Amino acid sequence: MAVVQLTCTTKPRSDSPHEAITHVGTSRQFWPREQVIGWIEAGTDTFHTFGPNGKRADVAVVREPGKPPYLRARVDGQWSDDLLALPQCR
Repeated sequence: MAVVQLTCTTKPRSDSPHEAITHVGTSRQFWPREQVIGWIEAGTDTFHTFGPNGKRADVAVVREPGKPPYLRARVDGQWSDDLLALPQCR
């Protein structure tokens, strides 16, 4: 099982704080959201990031009725925007 620290995201508009993430990654590579969702749900890989407060934020899959699944960070059992706050992948 790989444990990956995410350091960047890609969104349709990089300046939007709430727009859906399409890709996540590291300084060396990035992956489509759907692929990461599959790995998390299969239990083959885990992903996390660190928020501005230095706390580890685990990345989880959120499924809401009528919406496509998406990725979101959790810190101390609470949803956070730490994943959305990451810089744009290059």
